[in-house]
Amino acid sequence: MLGSTHGTLTTDFRARVEACGETPRTAVHSTAAPSSEGAIALDVSGRPLHSDVPDLDRFFRPESVAVIGASDADGRPNTGITRQLLAWAERVGARVYPVHPTRPSVFGLPCLAAVADLPEQVDLAVILVADPLPVVEELAEAKVRFAVAFASGFAETGEAGAAAQARLAAAVRRSGLRLLGPNTNLNAFEEFRQDLDGPAIALITQSGHQGRPVYTLQELGIRLSHWAPTGNEADLETADFISYLAEQPEVGAIACYVEGLKDGRSFLLAADRAARNGVPVVAVKVGRTETGARMAASHTGKLTGADTVVDAAMRQFGVIRVDGLDELQDTAALLARARPPRADGVVVYSISGGTGAHFSDLATEAGLTLPTLSEAKQAELHQWIPPYLGVSNPVDNGGHPVGDWRGRKIIDAILADPSVGVLICPITGPFPPMSDKLAQDLVDAAEQTDKLICVIWGSPVGTEEAYRTTLLGSSRVATFRTFGNCITAVRAYLSHHRFTASYRSPFDEAPRTPSPSYRKAQALMRPGQQLSEHSAKQLLRAYGIRVPREQLVTSAAAAVRAAGLVGYPVVMKASGPQLGHKTELGLVKVALTSASQIRDAYRELTDIARYENIPLDGILVCQMVERGVEMVVGVTQDDLFGPTVTVGLGGVLVEVLRDAAVRVPPFGEDQARTMLTELRGHPLLEGVRGAPPADVDALVEVILRVQRMALELGDELSELDINPLMVLPRGQGAVALDALAICR
Repeated sequence: MLGSTHGTLTTDFRARVEACGETPRTAVHSTAAPSSEGAIALDVSGRPLHSDVPDLDRFFRPESVAVIGASDADGRPNTGITRQLLAWAERVGARVYPVHPTRPSVFGLPCLAAVADLPEQVDLAVILVADPLPVVEELAEAKVRFAVAFASGFAETGEAGAAAQARLAAAVRRSGLRLLGPNTNLNAFEEFRQDLDGPAIALITQSGHQGRPVYTLQELGIRLSHWAPTGNEADLETADFISYLAEQPEVGAIACYVEGLKDGRSFLLAADRAARNGVPVVAVKVGRTETGARMAASHTGKLTGADTVVDAAMRQFGVIRVDGLDELQDTAALLARARPPRADGVVVYSISGGTGAHFSDLATEAGLTLPTLSEAKQAELHQWIPPYLGVSNPVDNGGHPVGDWRGRKIIDAILADPSVGVLICPITGPFPPMSDKLAQDLVDAAEQTDKLICVIWGSPVGTEEAYRTTLLGSSRVATFRTFGNCITAVRAYLSHHRFTASYRSPFDEAPRTPSPSYRKAQALMRPGQQLSEHSAKQLLRAYGIRVPREQLVTSAAAAVRAAGLVGYPVVMKASGPQLGHKTELGLVKVALTSASQIRDAYRELTDIARYENIPLDGILVCQMVERGVEMVVGVTQDDLFGPTVTVGLGGVLVEVLRDAAVRVPPFGEDQARTMLTELRGHPLLEGVRGAPPADVDALVEVILRVQRMALELGDELSELDINPLMVLPRGQGAVALDALAICR
């Protein structure tokens, strides 16, 4: 996983991509927080480049709390909630003010009749009434800083609930307070163990119950510091809590359960802040099977569904996406507690050759690097391991030594190898005293090394002393129950540290004012219309993207003259504002080599268009470009993130192959190159079966130029499709043979 470094372009490369000079442009979005100079920092599309970190200290650790609708009456739901809030307030040292119009006291505390009676400006108000809207307005008058609304019946219930939530959100914006919820719960007020040391996991969940597995990690000795149950996110959202938690020194990792993101750019800015600070974010994001409601005319629009964009955006900014809650807890726990790796090499150490081989297969398939230990290291290990056992990696000890010091010697020798960053010991089942001694030796070795030691305790029982006391009692050994979770966590651990080591924020180098190309492009845009191929190619030319030699003609005689100027052989294509995929309609003729073929092709193309009732602006006579790799590069609009850039294998089979990678602007040259390595067809660019390597540098330049278009025209361009983009042999460039553009 590579960092996104917009600034890694060479000076010449950046100059080619960004053109010459910039001119101011009016912002079209204005949701950013003020910068240190007081101005709003926006990119060229008008989207924010920075976000405020909300000061949530007084939310999580308030000095004063008002409980609106407090109760101590038997059988009332609010009574249990009030009791829990009182206990929590005592733990955090907060003053509590119960508020209820008819009760003189609640649990022995004097009760206020109304919010207006609060004796001070409280930090946090907990709203226990069914309709929080009028209460929010009262809290605004009292200048309360934070509020929590538990009530349900809002956006989760349909259109009427969504309208009610919109009214609540508007009231919150007017009020100046920050609101958690509605449709949230008491998870923020849970009791966290104070006797645990080390970096903590901070938890963010939209569904409270889904955070329970992570919360219970405390019973295994893993510290939890915060829990934010965001609910419907009428105001405070997942991104706010990520931004805040990434700044907290005690937080070693942030674990998230996300059902829907409120705002794509806010989420990316929060993930960017976590990446800058080196704080890992691990997330379960539901909705992988969404196909999205977008009906796209372009090839690229059909290649990426909504979840594909979410997945790419998360990887782009270093968010580690996992599928299961068990993976969430294990991966977050490892990332929170493990020190940065000294090397990427993984060694598998086992008491069974079968276990070692099985785990090594799975680890290698998942992309972990299992280096072959040197002959000298193998000879050293054979001092204590019989010579007939394999020790190249995996290391098979044939049965961990029980009666003497040899077991620890083996482990220490493996850890001393400079190519080894992680030692993984799968123990498929307890086999005392061997497994007990092995567990103890691993724990002892972990205390003396800065390298990661992982143990998989495969017993389904989990009550064994070696597991419950020895392994779980160590804060230096990462213990797992399954092969899969261990591999997922270790892969995430190594990837995270590679990512953060080279990360440079793309927001720092994102363009803020448009290039001269933008002025040229604006003259070509036709709001609400699809451009003809000829006009779409003019749009590409405006941004310095190469197109074939071609002429637009309106007669057969002009077509013959154009072919002579372009140079035989030529391609002839119908060009019109309503034309999408011309090949299916027979509106493309290739490899024409004579004037008679040109005249015949012109007549046939215009006849088809007339029969199909397709208006044309003319016939294109184009240079024929044959030798290269056909790619597709395009722009589509995502409801959450805005314009996105897609690259993939192109040609007539683009929708069959469905081999594409997507990124959300802004991104840099490194991310553009990483997109290409993600393609299954990437070897085609390197040259196969005698074909020369393709001009990858030219392809990367096209991707970055298209990104510039996406940023500058994102609010005016609905879709852009360059297919095929013919990538010629190395050093010869790339040519956009066809283009489709739809204006918003």
